[in-house]
Amino acid sequence: MTIYEVAQRAGVSIATVSRTMRDPDLVTPETRARVLAAVEELGFRPSRLGRSLAEGQHAANGIVFPDLVGPYYAEVVLGYEEVAADLGRSVLILATHGRRDAATQVLELASRVDGMVVMGRTVGDDVVERIAASGPPLVLVARDPVSSVDTIRTDNERSARELAEHLVAHGHRRFAFVGDPDDSPDVAGRYAGFAAGLRAVGVAVPAPVRCAFDIEAGRAAAGALLRRRTRPQVVVCANDEVALGVHTAATDAGLTVPDDLAVTGWDDVMAARFAGLTTVRQPMRELGATAAHWLHDRITEGGSDRSRPRAAVRSQVLPTQLTVRRSCGTHPPGR
Repeated sequence: MTIYEVAQRAGVSIATVSRTMRDPDLVTPETRARVLAAVEELGFRPSRLGRSLAEGQHAANGIVFPDLVGPYYAEVVLGYEEVAADLGRSVLILATHGRRDAATQVLELASRVDGMVVMGRTVGDDVVERIAASGPPLVLVARDPVSSVDTIRTDNERSARELAEHLVAHGHRRFAFVGDPDDSPDVAGRYAGFAAGLRAVGVAVPAPVRCAFDIEAGRAAAGALLRRRTRPQVVVCANDEVALGVHTAATDAGLTVPDDLAVTGWDDVMAARFAGLTTVRQPMRELGATAAHWLHDRITEGGSDRSRPRAAVRSQVLPTQLTVRRSCGTHPPGR
């Protein structure tokens, strides 16, 4: 049983629960009665650590990722931690990949930190709304907005459409898209923009070839694509790691990129630059750094104390940029 669940049951913040347990005279009789009733009903016994964290005395932030594997997450974490360290805050990181009890783990983390960043589809909107209602301050990263919660995203649809138009200008008409739009709000936006770009010029939109977002998954997906009787002319990938896997599979099959098969990625990680991969650059470190700044703003304005006025909810979309290299072929005139 956690202080968070007591706060949820009583309809107050975790800071109010902590104040009630430490010094009942600091809260109104009505609030005190609600909190103590919830404590008794749930059989809650506060620990010293739980009280101090609820009071914000440990200067700890939480950040919840879908996964920690790969350069994308590493860059976001680096941007976040650089700012958090400058602000004197420690960071507790939770990766939900492979956890059946992800929601429970996220709620537990919420009870032990002063503020929390939730990234991607790690937990459902219901869990986010529950934390936002009575837990610590929240900032959402790379996921669709939830009412009353600050959200930071990068542009996906516009740049994906621009990428599709660029590839059509190369003369490509047979496309494949590798990645799972259902697994990531970012990838859903990329596929939507890609599809819109093809439809605008009358090119058939392929169904996505769903796979995980790593090199081996890209390699396996490409193997199936390349065995088709009519293979695609270009493979548009959800991220650079998948694209590097596709590139490797093409080379293993005796094909030349881009002469026999064009390949594109997304993120612009360091390996993409060495491979000459056409991609879309997104500001990964800035994404993490902005989240850290915004969360600090929420914590210092009063954070979990719902009796204090709060600033307006913020939402920002950071720009991305098409980065053309050799993996999509000779550039069309004027491009």
